[in-house]
Amino acid sequence: MPGKPVALTIAGSDPSGGAGIQADLKTFQQFDVYGEAVVTLITVQNTRGVQRIECLAPELVRDQIRAVVEDIPPAAAKTGALGHRGIIEAVAELAGGWAFPLIVDPVIASKNGTPLLTPDAVDALKVLLLPRAFLLTPNLDEAGLLTGTDVSGIEGMRTAARKLAGLGPRAVLLKGGHLAGDAVDVLFHRGEFREFRSARIATRHTHGTGCTFSAAITAALASGDHLEDAIAKAKRYITEAIRTNPGLGAGDGPLNHRALF
Repeated sequence: MPGKPVALTIAGSDPSGGAGIQADLKTFQQFDVYGEAVVTLITVQNTRGVQRIECLAPELVRDQIRAVVEDIPPAAAKTGALGHRGIIEAVAELAGGWAFPLIVDPVIASKNGTPLLTPDAVDALKVLLLPRAFLLTPNLDEAGLLTGTDVSGIEGMRTAARKLAGLGPRAVLLKGGHLAGDAVDVLFHRGEFREFRSARIATRHTHGTGCTFSAAITAALASGDHLEDAIAKAKRYITEAIRTNPGLGAGDGPLNHRALF
C-alpha cells in the first residue's frame, strides 16, 4: 500500500521464531507496519537455550543497513542483539545521520543467561550508540550492568533511569518484568516519570518478550504515535501476547504475536 508505515529492525536471528528479527517482523506485521530486517548475528537456539552464536562481519551489517535505508527509508528503527564492538561501531556511525527515531533494546544476554554481547562491547554501547538513541529499553539486569548498580524496586528503577538518561538517550523505559507483583515499566522522558502497569501473568512462556515489546513501540512510533501513546499500546499488546501464548516448546516458549490489542 502506498504510504504504508515502515519500521526497521537491526538484530540477531532466532531460528525458533520467538525472539530476534523473527519476533520483530511478526510484531511489525501485527501493527500493520511494513518490516525490514538487518541481520547482525546468527544463533542456534530453541526454547531451552542458545547453543551457538556467529556474528556477521561489521561491513556486511553496514551494507545491509545502507541498502534498505537508501531504498525504503523507515519511519522508526530498533536494535536488538548486536554481538560485538565492531557491529555497534557500524550501527552508531550510520545512526548519526538518521532523522527517524532509533529505539535501542540493549540485548546483553538471552533469556537463559547466554551472553549476546561481548564484555568490551558494553562500553561501546554506552559511549557510541546510546547518544544516538531516541529511546532506551533495558530490563533490570541490563540497567544494572549499564549503570554499575543493583536495580530493584520502583525507586531504584527511577534512579537508574535518570543515570541511563545521562548517557545520552532522549528517553529511557526501564522494564520491571523481573520484579514481584504487577509488571511495572518506568518511563523517564523530558525530566518526568510515568509508570505503565499490567497484571503479572503466571507462565514460563515469555521467550522474546523484550524483543517483542521494543518492536511494538517501534511500530507504533513508525505509525505516528507519540512516545507515551506508543508505549501504552505496546504494553497492551505484550500483555495480551503473553496471556494468549501458544504453549510451544519444552522450555521458555514464545508469545502469541497475533495477539489483538
